[in-house]
Amino acid sequence: MVTQTAPHLLLRTDSGYRRLLLTGSNCWTVGRSEDNNFVLPDRWISRNHAMLQLMENGEFYLIDLGSRNGSFVNGRRVSIPVTLKNGDELTFGQTELEFYCPPAKQPPPEDPPEVAGAKDFTATATLHVRRLISVLVVDIRNFTVLTRQLDEKILSEMIGTWFRHAGDIIREHGSWVDKYIGDAVMAVWIHGAQEVSDEEMLQIMKALSALHKMTSDLYNSYPLPFPLRIGAGINTGYAMVGNTGSGDRPDYTALGDTVNAAFRLETSTKQIGRDVAVGKTTYQCLTQLGVTENLFGEYTVNLRGYDAPSLAYACSFPELDGFLKRKDGAL
Repeated sequence: MVTQTAPHLLLRTDSGYRRLLLTGSNCWTVGRSEDNNFVLPDRWISRNHAMLQLMENGEFYLIDLGSRNGSFVNGRRVSIPVTLKNGDELTFGQTELEFYCPPAKQPPPEDPPEVAGAKDFTATATLHVRRLISVLVVDIRNFTVLTRQLDEKILSEMIGTWFRHAGDIIREHGSWVDKYIGDAVMAVWIHGAQEVSDEEMLQIMKALSALHKMTSDLYNSYPLPFPLRIGAGINTGYAMVGNTGSGDRPDYTALGDTVNAAFRLETSTKQIGRDVAVGKTTYQCLTQLGVTENLFGEYTVNLRGYDAPSLAYACSFPELDGFLKRKDGAL
């Protein structure tokens, strides 16, 4: 039996057990394709089958990526990201694995500053640099209603496909998915020290437009009871950003009010009946691109957790797409 305390998957094979370490990153993919972190030669497994993600609180999530035959935890098919517990049994196709993440032991007393290794500290430090960022939060509308009306297998494949395509789109536009949360994703763009370039802001809006189109197209690929829609919140500001990876595989995450407000702005779109809501600093950046109040109307919203009402600037996806089309035509 493996006794190592590092988080890992234990793969059952004909010749025994193989240990797959969950270290050195915060995201690991599983599938038949060679571009996965863990390649499993099982014909019942999809090319890009599932993903495990380490959150900043130390929890691991399993996310099915729209696999044809599903991902199972303790015999139950998962349709949305699920938190893993030490000892959980995972099944992909006909391949069985066990997840191990023993509770962390109490760390030993820290060495005196003159003795502690500076290199080791740098490799493991997190949330230690204040940076200017933009946070995008995208949420599938009416997902709870969808779960009640859709077959579990179709739901699992559809949401997994959405997660996979969302990750691809966000990477193509210069960022990464920081979190997969139920029926939502969060992405972060890290900017220069003092300002957001026009090109960076344009990439964020193009990513959002592509996410909207991809979501709408899924209605043509699955027998859904109604068309899929998304809502989005974007906020720009300073936050503490840190590298949770190491070596040649950096993985960044961000925490703070800038991040929290992005989630609240996404929620506010339901209050005001618009598709996209952005914060004041994001709107100021957008005005440099030629956005006017005719596109992003000003709204007073009550963001949960904030004492005073806040200003939000919101538009619909057709309005955003029209602006981007005119912008591309002018370039």
